[in-house]
Amino acid sequence: MNGLVLLLICIAALVVGYICYGGWLCKQWGVGENNQPTPAHTLEDGIDYVPAKAPILLGHHFSSIAGAGPITGPISAAGLGFGWLACTLWIVLGGIFFGGVHDFGALFASVRHGGKSIGEVISANMSLRAKRLFIIFSYLTLILVVAAFASIVAGTFAAKYDDAGALDMAGSLSNARVAMVSILFILIAIVFGFMVYRRNMPMGVSTVGGVIAIVIIIAIGMNFHPFYFSSTAWMWIVGVYITIASVTPVWILLQPRDYLSSFLLYAMLVLAAVGVVMARPSMSSLPVIQSPDSTSYVFPVLFTTIACGAISGFHSLVSSGTTSKQLDKETDAKPIAYGAMLIECVLAVLTLCAVAYAYTWNQANPDAALKGATAIFGGGIAHMIDDTFHGSYDILYTLLVLTYSAFCLTSLDTATRLARFMFQEFWIDSSKGETPENVEGARKILANPYVATIITVVLGVALGLTGYAKIWALFGSANQLLAALGLLAVATWLSNIGRNNKMFLFPMAFMLVVTICSLILNTKSQLAAITAGGADWGPYAQVLLGVLLIVLAVVLAIEGISTLKSPKAKQA
Repeated sequence: MNGLVLLLICIAALVVGYICYGGWLCKQWGVGENNQPTPAHTLEDGIDYVPAKAPILLGHHFSSIAGAGPITGPISAAGLGFGWLACTLWIVLGGIFFGGVHDFGALFASVRHGGKSIGEVISANMSLRAKRLFIIFSYLTLILVVAAFASIVAGTFAAKYDDAGALDMAGSLSNARVAMVSILFILIAIVFGFMVYRRNMPMGVSTVGGVIAIVIIIAIGMNFHPFYFSSTAWMWIVGVYITIASVTPVWILLQPRDYLSSFLLYAMLVLAAVGVVMARPSMSSLPVIQSPDSTSYVFPVLFTTIACGAISGFHSLVSSGTTSKQLDKETDAKPIAYGAMLIECVLAVLTLCAVAYAYTWNQANPDAALKGATAIFGGGIAHMIDDTFHGSYDILYTLLVLTYSAFCLTSLDTATRLARFMFQEFWIDSSKGETPENVEGARKILANPYVATIITVVLGVALGLTGYAKIWALFGSANQLLAALGLLAVATWLSNIGRNNKMFLFPMAFMLVVTICSLILNTKSQLAAITAGGADWGPYAQVLLGVLLIVLAVVLAIEGISTLKSPKAKQA
């Protein structure tokens, strides 16, 4: 299969899905009916609840949900030998009928629940106990995300050292450039937010100025990059940054930085597409289907390996955590949530094309083989273009690594803010009118946004420094369990208000089965490692957490199914 033909077929299918299926979902749920004002207007506080124009919010949402997932997922799936056909079918069909429905539904449900998280949707439509179980699970998952993404960002910034401990200036050049541009990017985002929200500069003028500023800071960073810090040092610097970003009003940093970073992401999509058009990579370097001697099962492993490119539970936390608090009007929900998910599908397909080209390159150049997700993705795309426009590889590779880092940094500070929301919500019962401001005693301290943020950052950075990789294997299953529970939450709400929820039932059941089967397989393999002897704490932790997640899935599924069978009378 020619990579260009594959890409065009996938884009056509995703466009049809957006127009037809996305439009049908709007009618079934009553999106935009009665022109109800969104929480961004009714609860506007200038900090978390701030109305945002659709292009700005799309930039935030897309930047936040993408992260490293749509890149690392397809690369890992290809490495396991699942083949380009199985991966592509899951990406496209999963995106249209699973991920898009999940993200769109989570955003809409949150908007109709005052911009509250999926945990509060569960509390209102199932029970307070179910909410607390969900929040504990979601918070622990977000801590793992903070640890992983902080480590990834620090890794893309960190200086490299030789065996003698001396700084490797040449080997550190690309990382130093990325670090410098990323720092400057934060500064121009603050300026952009000030000009738009405090000086009322027209969006068109601000956008043009912002894009020009991005070009300038990239030029500066490519030629002036004085920061050569270790990975550990960058971890603490990143920790300070996300602490500030989590409590800063969204108009100062979150909205403008994510909006401007989205142009980097769009540029990366264009670069990747140009590379595919120019190189027309053959997908034959990847198997069509899983190889017979593979040790991994297509079911359920494929569906937990490729998450963000098809469906990801993290997306429901973004939709209901930050995006719902900034949605200007309900009709913006479809392009922002459903549309961003399908754009992410395009990125996942482009990644498959880059993998195919990188594998072909590695076969022809074994001494310069591309290894690791960053190198395979960035190197694959850069080589596609460089093979025609010789001499462009270094610049293209640095720009692609910068964009990859921007994905991760955006998801990182969004995840920190989401974890802060979750931590605060755990200590309050909104059904009794409680808020972080009016609760008393120890709960008032724990529900304080600054306390919640500091606890979150310390836990995340500490885990990132001490070996999050030992339990990272659980993340795929945990993330997809989160997706199943997000689908369940929205399905129960729609049932309670008398709206069609059938589009959620099969995806929900499928993801629950996938999650439980995956957790059982992982627990079995970890028990084997423990039995063999010499295991550190990692396998023990994975067994304990795996069993707890299975129990959680079963308990919440039973409660959710009970609610679906006997809907409660709720207001839309």
